[in-house]
Amino acid sequence: MPDHARIPLVIDTDTAADDCFALLVGLLDPRADLRAITMVAGNVGFDQQVHNALLTIGLSGRLGEVPVHLGAREPLEREWISAAEVHGDGVGGLRRPDNGRDADDEPAVDALVRLARVHRGSLTIVAIGPLTNIALAVQRDPEFAANVGRIVIMGGSINGRGNITAAAEYNIYVDPEAADEVFRAGFADIVVVPWDPTTLHDAAFDRAAIARIASVDTVLSRFFVRANQVTFDFDVAAGLAGSTHPDSLSALVALDPTIVTRSSRYRVDVETVSELTRGATVFDWKPGVETNATGVEAVDGNAFLDYMIDLLGRTPTGQIAPVALTN
Repeated sequence: MPDHARIPLVIDTDTAADDCFALLVGLLDPRADLRAITMVAGNVGFDQQVHNALLTIGLSGRLGEVPVHLGAREPLEREWISAAEVHGDGVGGLRRPDNGRDADDEPAVDALVRLARVHRGSLTIVAIGPLTNIALAVQRDPEFAANVGRIVIMGGSINGRGNITAAAEYNIYVDPEAADEVFRAGFADIVVVPWDPTTLHDAAFDRAAIARIASVDTVLSRFFVRANQVTFDFDVAAGLAGSTHPDSLSALVALDPTIVTRSSRYRVDVETVSELTRGATVFDWKPGVETNATGVEAVDGNAFLDYMIDLLGRTPTGQIAPVALTN
């Protein structure tokens, strides 16, 4: 695919389990021109997240090609809250070999502002962690929101069902002030992939789906199964159909909007005051409301699974770290 047809992409992530698989989408899909990975405090300890991102890049064969930029280590106003009970360390105990690669010196917010200027109107940001880095970029550069072409946000719930509290989804709950600022910033094109209904209905992989992925038996499919195991066990114990994969789905939505089968325009606001409903997202659907986002309500779940199986079946060229799958 010619470079001019590829989508300039940044993935802002708290890399653990499904975030790793979202990175693989950005790293391996030929439609993606992944310009940077930016790290934000979220799922697991910050240094572990950086390790997980670099491990994933190494397994994709692209180590040294895509920079990792370090961002916010804590939310704007609140103490960081871990989701380690959901993800473990996020990679099933794997450790990357000592290869001398490390994060880039340029801070994440600087990279976001710079890339939005360079790719004005065409940059897509896939934000699959708390929105702290994005809010800081809005604060840093008054033109940032206008410069970004599109931002795909994994977060919130259209129907009010949370996954860390009864009312809130984790990414929004961790830094509701940042989320509130982002939704009010004036981005021209915000697409939200929510926890409920989309993730729960269309992006959960049951035992049969995991078995299909395992049967592929490549470096990447083995990585998927191992890194996903803690999340799968947690989600099944919580009564879900299987492990949930909203982050990799969000990356695919950014590259292929045709995977979306139903969406609507909404006014999205975030609760920042009440402790009972902290981080709740209000998707206002009323006619005449001034909308600020597109809410993805359904995707083709079978096509999503088929896509992931194809992606994980590939044999990346370049530097791969198979030793990481034996430790």
